[in-house]
Amino acid sequence: MTSLIEPTQLKHSLGDDGILFVRNDSIFDTMVKTPLLVASMIIVAALLPIQSSFSSPRDLDLIIYPDGTTHVTTEIEVDPFLTDYELNLFGSTIDNLVVIGDNEFLLDTNIIDDSVLIQTFGTTVISIEYDIHDLVSKQGKLWTFYLDSPSDFKLLLPQNSAIVGMTNLPINMEIVNDQNQLTLSSGKTEIDYFFSTNTITNPIVEPKNEIDYFSYLIIGGIIVIVLIGITIFVRNKQKNLNSVEHIEIPIKNNILNLETIFKLKPDLREDDKELVKFIFNNDGEALESELRKKFLQPRTTMWRAVKRLEREGVIEIEKKDLQNLVKLRKNMEEEQ
Repeated sequence: MTSLIEPTQLKHSLGDDGILFVRNDSIFDTMVKTPLLVASMIIVAALLPIQSSFSSPRDLDLIIYPDGTTHVTTEIEVDPFLTDYELNLFGSTIDNLVVIGDNEFLLDTNIIDDSVLIQTFGTTVISIEYDIHDLVSKQGKLWTFYLDSPSDFKLLLPQNSAIVGMTNLPINMEIVNDQNQLTLSSGKTEIDYFFSTNTITNPIVEPKNEIDYFSYLIIGGIIVIVLIGITIFVRNKQKNLNSVEHIEIPIKNNILNLETIFKLKPDLREDDKELVKFIFNNDGEALESELRKKFLQPRTTMWRAVKRLEREGVIEIEKKDLQNLVKLRKNMEEEQ
């Protein structure tokens, strides 16, 4: 019977003494390539920790707004030698995306589905902020927050919210501006909560008698008279303010009081006045990040408001530890 199996890649040679030499080329190639393959694997294994050390989030903060929108703020270290960096977002419905590099430099971005491609321009740390609508759902009166986080994070719930269910216990829990702030570990987190904007009132109304009705008329009349007097007093004071060339401006702690600021700047918007009140009550200065957390505003909205007040000459902006420090100006009266 003839054998059908023949060795492959074998070379036969007959020596001078009649001995047959057989060489297997595949074994020879394997002996040469195996050390190269092992060396390549060692190099890749050595580089993996270096690459993972970059692009690791340093901070991750989330704020849930009353309408269910979630504001995400994070800082990530990146390799300065990379020209582009791709970041996976927590969903695809993204609004108000802002990416800032070193020295508060705005970076160009391109959103593709649930990821964003960032042109880093050699920066080492990038700050990302955006609003997302994918993390909170509502069924009836029950709101549900769900996130699969790659790192530990802080979550600020809306005011008047009550947690009724949670998949894992928080690392820390505290109250910030009458709101629950949780520090949660990485991985999957699901939180159920109720949220209401209405206050509970007593539905029982007692009938009013004639004596109570007459008393209310007297009190109402007194209030109207007081309001009229205040209005006349304010108008007279405004006339005196326009007629006097020099005004003695009361200053407290080298800062103009609120009444004087609003007289000097009568055209300020109502939301801008609230910012000025908060800064005044905070010893005349506050970080821009504190203003965002206080008024629950995205970074771009608060940045425009601060710039608007700076153009009006109400505040001035200084850099403090790579953050914007907003301070009330002390020499507003000199510009009038």
